[in-house]
Amino acid sequence: MKQIEVDRIVDPIISSDGAGVKLKRSIGVDPDYLDPFLMLDEFGSENKDDYVGGFPPHPHRGIETVTYMLSGDFEHKDSAGGEGRMTAGDVQWMKTGSGIIHSEMPAMKEGKLHGFQLWINMPARLKMSKPEYIYIDSEKMKTHKDSEKTVKVIAGKFNSTEGPVNKHNVQPLYFDVVLNKDKIFDFNLPETHNSFIYLINGEIKVGEKKHEKITDSKLVLLTKGSKLKVESYIKSNFLLISGKPIGEKIARGGPFVMNTKAEILEAINDYHNGTFVK
Repeated sequence: MKQIEVDRIVDPIISSDGAGVKLKRSIGVDPDYLDPFLMLDEFGSENKDDYVGGFPPHPHRGIETVTYMLSGDFEHKDSAGGEGRMTAGDVQWMKTGSGIIHSEMPAMKEGKLHGFQLWINMPARLKMSKPEYIYIDSEKMKTHKDSEKTVKVIAGKFNSTEGPVNKHNVQPLYFDVVLNKDKIFDFNLPETHNSFIYLINGEIKVGEKKHEKITDSKLVLLTKGSKLKVESYIKSNFLLISGKPIGEKIARGGPFVMNTKAEILEAINDYHNGTFVK
């Protein structure tokens, strides 16, 4: 089996989105696109001024947004009638398809808010499909736990522990891993997939080759292969995310990701004409 190594270590860019929510953006800047992943944001602060504005109503078309909460509360509402309150450990997996208008607002005025949002591209054949909103309660997600590690499985399968998201076109894998000090996480990934690790906190070594130090809030792009080995120097928490490339050209227009510029202009016109939500 081919050993997976570090391809590149990326420092996220400090940015803001929505109504001034401060965040760290990695995918979506450099790299601009890691097929099928379009964007990865980490948002987190104990200062309410960094998040209280939230993400007021805004449109999306042609993508999936995956919001994963580590701490704090968010309230979600969308034009398809979906709404819910996200708390620590919950996941909102939204397939925007032909178009959805939604808001994500903090349901708290103090305390720590921390989470991630991942954008996944949709293939051309699904971009104009009916929107679908999947809310995954933390209590419904299964976790593998042993003396060395804890693996929360959001999508994919770890040993006999399977996540709630399956039968997906990009065959995604989404793990939240806590690895104890001086322990090793071994896992086999499909060689066809593009994969990355996002280190939330701690310090890790990936693969067998030497690489620069990997510490808190780092994106680690991985080479293609099948055998992944992660070693922790101290107790570490990281996301492991992997997906099968779609292999289609993309055109971006803010919250819209389609295959051509003409389709982006159509989305913008639909939104301004009031015909966006099908």
